[in-house]
Amino acid sequence: MTPPALTRRDWLWFLAVWAIAAAVPWLRGALDGAGGPLFLDTDDAMRMVVVRDFLAGQGWYDLVQHRLNTPYGAEIHWSRLVDLPLALLLGLAGLVVGPAGALLVAGALWPILLLGALLWLSLRITRELVGPEGLLPALVLPILSPAVLAEFAPGRVDHHNVIMVLTLACLWASLVALRRPAAAWLAGLLAATALAVAIEAAPLVVAAILAFGLAYVLDPRRAANLARFGLALAGGMALHLALARPPQRWLEAACDMISPVYVLAALGVGAAYVLASLLPAPRAAGVRLLVLAVLGSGAAALVALAYPQCLAGPYGALDPWLQEHWIAAIVEARPFHLSLLELPAYSVVVAAPVLLGLAAALIAFRRDPGRRAGWLVLLTFLVCAALVMLAQVRGARLAVMPAIPAAAWLIVAARRLYLARPRLWPALGLVSSWLVFSGVVFSLLVNGVLGLLPGEGAGAVAAARASKLPCLAADSFAGLRGLQPGRIMAPIDLGAHLLLETPHAVVAAPYHRNEAGVLDAFRFFNRPAAEARAIAAGRGLDLLVICDAMPEMHGPGRSDPHSVLGLLDAGTPPPWLEPLPLEGPLGIYAVRL
Repeated sequence: MTPPALTRRDWLWFLAVWAIAAAVPWLRGALDGAGGPLFLDTDDAMRMVVVRDFLAGQGWYDLVQHRLNTPYGAEIHWSRLVDLPLALLLGLAGLVVGPAGALLVAGALWPILLLGALLWLSLRITRELVGPEGLLPALVLPILSPAVLAEFAPGRVDHHNVIMVLTLACLWASLVALRRPAAAWLAGLLAATALAVAIEAAPLVVAAILAFGLAYVLDPRRAANLARFGLALAGGMALHLALARPPQRWLEAACDMISPVYVLAALGVGAAYVLASLLPAPRAAGVRLLVLAVLGSGAAALVALAYPQCLAGPYGALDPWLQEHWIAAIVEARPFHLSLLELPAYSVVVAAPVLLGLAAALIAFRRDPGRRAGWLVLLTFLVCAALVMLAQVRGARLAVMPAIPAAAWLIVAARRLYLARPRLWPALGLVSSWLVFSGVVFSLLVNGVLGLLPGEGAGAVAAARASKLPCLAADSFAGLRGLQPGRIMAPIDLGAHLLLETPHAVVAAPYHRNEAGVLDAFRFFNRPAAEARAIAAGRGLDLLVICDAMPEMHGPGRSDPHSVLGLLDAGTPPPWLEPLPLEGPLGIYAVRL
């Protein structure tokens, strides 16, 4: 069933919603008088550091952040594919407004452009599955989702929103491939690109692989699409490996970024799908499914035998102490059932639309035989995304957009029922279908109900985040900018902003490939001062920079009178730390060894 082309009215609605969504954060900030940093998250700050270094001449293949883990440097695993458009925006803006203004312009424009792409894809996917009646839900529901608002806010330049757009584009191409086989090539290339940008896209890349396989199981005439998608995925992954790594490192295995591990997996999928497309299609759907299962299991076994170290995940090689005391402490990385106990309002708000969307998609699959294959594709993406969300609640950001077409179908069905029977219960059904998928409104209702219950987990998390804002504001680093560039020990969550706002080098920032720096930062603050002095001497540190609102300043060492934290808390820093009289929320000490 081919959807009609977008009309002038559709484009006007799209542009209007996009403009409103782009303007609201700035209007809210102006009304609130917000003075916090544009790049609030450490990943956003570090991304701009990487992009600025790239513009300054750092090589395409050189992924070492030379001012991190000072004086040794630390390689990070981020993709240059995200750096490239940001560097273009930063370079063009710098011609007009200067370096400082260019950071603000690039940081503001990039999320807006990505949001436009997200809304356009939402509209196209919904028209594929629901038709023109799904226009308003497709455009309005995304900008009412807390996950979308968070990932496309001004200053969000990390790769998470890029992954949301790429995986949604892969879903759209997978749907279009059901009626236009050439789109299978595009779906494979988009899946490879998403995986090359970040391994967090892997679950939805698996969803795309399964979707093409299930479409073949449903209709053996789609066998050729298996080969198209498989070849595009394998070829795309090989191309991206060549773009990401110099030739001498093509065979270097890595579990946290594009490497031979994922290229081999893509080659295995490609080979399995090409072989399945060449074999005579069995008549029974169950047999077709069994053939794909056997071939897919063989490909998976090959990867597991070749690279067993990656079975433990991207953090498998990380120091066990850091896994227990650092990674496990990330609230949004916890499983859904734990998050539901600690942050009930957040967990309910992000999960309810996804789970209800899954139910709506199942109903649509049964009741809409003309688009059954399309709903099967959407269900595959939704199930994979929902499983990620249950494993780590932050996975909801990948699940919210695949749920939108299902939400649109439910809203359209509720509207038709109300128009056929304009009574109270159909009206309530229509209103409820909008409310439960309108995350911002739904969150107000949930917070109102849960606010009557005991517990302050969400409030504590929000308060902790708000208290850090003065530590990260650009003006807070004014004193440090005037000092001779040196090597700094600081709380881990302060490291990226120190790199962005000053010319200094730092020991630690919250990145798992900076394992040595993160461990030394924990030891410096929490172990006896003599051990901290040895770390300072070994790294040749010049400065200690602290901010009391940083969580590391309230670590276990604060109760130890012999640790640096305990001595600082008592107002008696070690004699080799000399306070510098610089104004602002940061405490700055010269290291005198």
